[in-house]
Amino acid sequence: RGSRGLSLSTSLQAPLLAPAGIAFTQDGRYMALAERRDCQDRVSVFVCSDWQLLRHFDTETQDLAGIEWAPNGCVLAVWDTCLEYKVLLYSLDGRLLSAYCAYEWSLGIKSVAWSPSSQFLAVGSYDGKVRILNHVTWKMLTEFGHPATINTPKIVVYKEAEKNPRPALGRLAFPPPRAAAGAAPPTETKYEIAPVPVSLQTLKPAADRANPKIGIGALAFSPDSYFLATRNDSVPNAVWIWDVQKLRLFVVLEQLSPVRSFQWDPQQPRLAICTGGGRVYLWSPAGCVSVQVPGEGDFQVLSLCWHTSGDSLALLSKEHFCLCFLETKDRVAQPLDAQVTMRRTCE
Repeated sequence: RGSRGLSLSTSLQAPLLAPAGIAFTQDGRYMALAERRDCQDRVSVFVCSDWQLLRHFDTETQDLAGIEWAPNGCVLAVWDTCLEYKVLLYSLDGRLLSAYCAYEWSLGIKSVAWSPSSQFLAVGSYDGKVRILNHVTWKMLTEFGHPATINTPKIVVYKEAEKNPRPALGRLAFPPPRAAAGAAPPTETKYEIAPVPVSLQTLKPAADRANPKIGIGALAFSPDSYFLATRNDSVPNAVWIWDVQKLRLFVVLEQLSPVRSFQWDPQQPRLAICTGGGRVYLWSPAGCVSVQVPGEGDFQVLSLCWHTSGDSLALLSKEHFCLCFLETKDRVAQPLDAQVTMRRTCE
């Protein structure tokens, strides 16, 4: 704005693509920008109040893939290309605090997420495991595998299933009347608790294609850092929810369709999930529910985003979006009491 406008075009020869190469601290004080000069990866840190360069430093990466600040703004995580398993932790002044490598000679890191408390860094890998690093030693605290069969009785497995209401005998007709020949009503679904052992639907990746559907493609911590939600791309219909304090698997949700996106409520441990259909799925420690998006037409939810208050959701389809407001009996995480109301739909 005015004389304080930001112009970096003369100082950056080959910046990495946003958003992976740009990261702001949560308080908005600093911005980190990754670039590549003379075959060397570099990170520059700027003070956002006046856009002055605070520090720039070279990173020990072969081909830097992404950067992410810890929520407290004290540590910057830098990770390498998937061909080189390497996570580097840098301080605000550019000092290398630690480097982590889980294995070699195989596809490496696919996703990274900080816990809101900044105590844990979750690293999702192509081998189908999530490794949790702690903020004291930056060593691995534990690793979470994603087996295709759940055998432990303590783990609750929710399976989405179609409801099959019995039609009234007096209303059966063949062929159907003209008034009923239009679009069929959306299929209602519900969650059922599956008895163990449970075999999850797996996807066999094509070995001769790039970007195979394997590994941890998405992961996110709940706002209280108590839970971690993950998706293993070779088990595309399932969301895994881990108890971080007890370091164990807590719940698995298996959908009828592949999971497109999920995101935690910013105010409480409540997870919203979409699968590209006309429904939104909500989970909390109290249970889970399948909610049909109200409105006319076939609204396919491809992604979603919570409002910071946790009272509403923005749902995005290919050409439209809608705002949904959730009404609960109280602010305790009870998704089974949720009611979703569409207020507005725009092209």
